[in-house]
Amino acid sequence: MNTIAQRIFDQREASLRPPLGVVPPGAVSLALGEPDFAPPQAVIDASLKAIQHGRTNYTDQHGIAELRDALLAALPARPSDWDKNNIVVTHGATAGLGALFFALIEPGDKVVIPQPAYSLYADQVVLAGGTVEFVPMGTDLHFDCEKLAVALKGAKMVVFSNPSNPNGIVHTRAELEKLAELLDGTETMVVSDEAYSALTYTEEKFTSALEVEGLKERTLYVQTFSKKYCMTGFRVGYVAGDKDLIAAIAQMHRTFNGSVSEQAQLAALAAVKLHEAVVTPMLEEYAQRRDLVVRLLSDIPHVQLVEPEGAFYAFFSYDTGVPSSEVAADLAERGVLVRAGAEYGPDAESHIRLSFAASQTDIERGIGIIRQYFEEGA
Repeated sequence: MNTIAQRIFDQREASLRPPLGVVPPGAVSLALGEPDFAPPQAVIDASLKAIQHGRTNYTDQHGIAELRDALLAALPARPSDWDKNNIVVTHGATAGLGALFFALIEPGDKVVIPQPAYSLYADQVVLAGGTVEFVPMGTDLHFDCEKLAVALKGAKMVVFSNPSNPNGIVHTRAELEKLAELLDGTETMVVSDEAYSALTYTEEKFTSALEVEGLKERTLYVQTFSKKYCMTGFRVGYVAGDKDLIAAIAQMHRTFNGSVSEQAQLAALAAVKLHEAVVTPMLEEYAQRRDLVVRLLSDIPHVQLVEPEGAFYAFFSYDTGVPSSEVAADLAERGVLVRAGAEYGPDAESHIRLSFAASQTDIERGIGIIRQYFEEGA
């Protein structure tokens, strides 16, 4: 096994026990980043109708035109000259990110990743031949702009999620404007993964990178239907950005993946057309779960939580000195699955990520096990 593959394999072995998606009998999973809600009925109906009407063929490699037009109209903001060719539909955000990195990164290019960060970013960058420079977040898990300013010198791109997986914070307009200031006069690209943009719990309105002058022209906006619309299995995502860059990304996506299934794209089109009220009950339930998680974790010994501001993750630190992979393994043996902080970057050690994309009953049971574990270690 080559060194890149071995690094990724070792990381996964250390952080995923048991394998992702496998829940042992009697255990509760707070590990998965997958909504526990069904897709809206209109999405299911559109998928069934597409199959019944024979819409099961290859499509335009960029995505069906009607969907791309709808996605263009739904973007939080965009340069005035953008059209549907500034968007490519991909096999989920994962394939969009992969196509992006492989299309645009040359061997040795420096890619800056503020951490903790979704592990896929570094894995794909390294596989594409780039070099990763991790930059620790501040103690509040927001950007440490002084450290970021140093790291960004000579960088090909900077990659982050907003709201963040794994730490659940929401980068503010002020933070994004500061990032734009740091990048002024450079050609550094911004990859803004906004998969969780619909899931925020702060009073301040969410700001997309596309809404910030100084960022929007250099931003590659990555989005998915998996989180807001609970369409994980449909595998539909998209990337929006500069037309020439999108053409390169689309060619790479075509090479590795081919077109996204027609019925999945038509289901996504139905989702885009939905009124926001359709998903409001789900978002309200996430907010209640978020408050429950904050309350239950607030007084556990050895544990400190920066309150989640978005997404459906809580990322807490602990001070027992035990490696996070061991903590995750110990908790799995006790009956609750979580994710080890080490998966999300070197400075994310001594942290645990848990997901509240689970019922309140499972959350209470799972955090009860976590409480008992740390109380016994006191």
